[in-house]
Amino acid sequence: MSPVDASSAIEQHTTTRVVLIACAAALGGFLFGFDTAVINGAVEAIRSDFKLDATLIGFAVSCALLGSALGAWYAGPVADRYGRVRTMQIAAVMLAVSALGSGLVIGVWDLIAWRFIGGMGVGVASVIAPAYIAEVSPAHVRGRLGSLQQLAIVIGIFVALASDAWLAGAAGGAAEPLWGGLAAWRWMFLVAVVPAVIYGLLVLGVPESPRYLVAKGAHAAAAGVLRQVLGLRDDASAQRKVAEIEASLQTETRPRLRDLRAPGGGLLPVVWIGILLSVFQQFVGINVIFYYSSTLWQSVGFSEADSFTITVATSIVNVLVTLVAIALVDRIGRKPLLVIGSAGMAVTLAVMAWCFSQATGTGADVQLPESIGPVALIAANLYVVFFGVSWGPVVWVLLGEMFPNRIRAIALAVAAAAQWLANFAITATFPKLAEIGLTFAYGLYAAFAAVSLWFVVVAVRETRGVELEDMRN
Repeated sequence: MSPVDASSAIEQHTTTRVVLIACAAALGGFLFGFDTAVINGAVEAIRSDFKLDATLIGFAVSCALLGSALGAWYAGPVADRYGRVRTMQIAAVMLAVSALGSGLVIGVWDLIAWRFIGGMGVGVASVIAPAYIAEVSPAHVRGRLGSLQQLAIVIGIFVALASDAWLAGAAGGAAEPLWGGLAAWRWMFLVAVVPAVIYGLLVLGVPESPRYLVAKGAHAAAAGVLRQVLGLRDDASAQRKVAEIEASLQTETRPRLRDLRAPGGGLLPVVWIGILLSVFQQFVGINVIFYYSSTLWQSVGFSEADSFTITVATSIVNVLVTLVAIALVDRIGRKPLLVIGSAGMAVTLAVMAWCFSQATGTGADVQLPESIGPVALIAANLYVVFFGVSWGPVVWVLLGEMFPNRIRAIALAVAAAAQWLANFAITATFPKLAEIGLTFAYGLYAAFAAVSLWFVVVAVRETRGVELEDMRN
């Protein structure tokens, strides 16, 4: 084998190894998507079984997001103390316990408690997976590998919605009994135990982050990981990379909130950008589609079975466009994708708002005109296309790579916590907004999409091809 062929073989082997490691870590994203979306198919059954009003069902759906904010907040300090791999294992345990508890609840308040615990696991995974993937990935493929987190999320959403539809169909309705006399909506939660256990087992086999190892003084172990993931052919190259990482971490103290302050007061600009990226990702209303779409389509005249079918189809679209985003993020960059996404979402959300303004009837008898229903469906799916090719994956890529090493963990925790709080605000308020009118709700989300376009153009920096050690405030 010639030296060129040998180098190519090493690079291919290294790329395969890094992809497998990133896929194992990104399974946390799968659980993130599954755990947050699985309640979609159970909303109406839970509302009926526990006799809930709009406010309480909104809180039951969104309470996991408060847990996610808490989990995201503490994920960084836990990861810096115990390591990225151990922290991913903690998330897996939380998710498995929550799935079991949520399926066996006897009332709405213990459902809220178990969902809160699962939300904490999701919050931890939402911070650790992108940070870990960014820290083990070569710069030239970091964007694509970082996008695996979002791909795993949307696949998790798809599997959750597909399993909801299948379980409801097998039982004859989400509220109907299935195996063991348990209602189908309970099995929707219980099946999440399986991927949580698989996740916990898989992360046992991934190496610790080289940046964490360097921070802990384990230079030899860090060099070994770097040789694996970067394909470095000699110890000298690995040691040089270790030295680069150490140099970027030398002035670092234990990350604290005060490290995020700018010299003149307030937060560092890069921290504000991370927070606002997180907030806008949620304020465009994407999770209304994935948490309430079955209820939404039933509310405008579609049957339960048709609503499940529409919801699953939308999740498939989301998976496909995320694959497109992975192909594009390292080619055309992060910022151009965000600009395209914001513009597209503003238009499609405005079209949805107009469609729902044409609805007739009140209460359970609301109907879209026959000619308007297909337009609403097309607009909703185009909205998902624009989100899935841009703000869905790109925000997670940026949050994993945009912060300087010395503040990455704590800054990512703050940004992710802000994201979950924004998600909670949107999810908890949607039932009430829908009572006011779907035109108002989707018009509001369209306005936020338009503002997000201005924000990206003015404030967001491109990070394509920039080494993590070169990120600045």
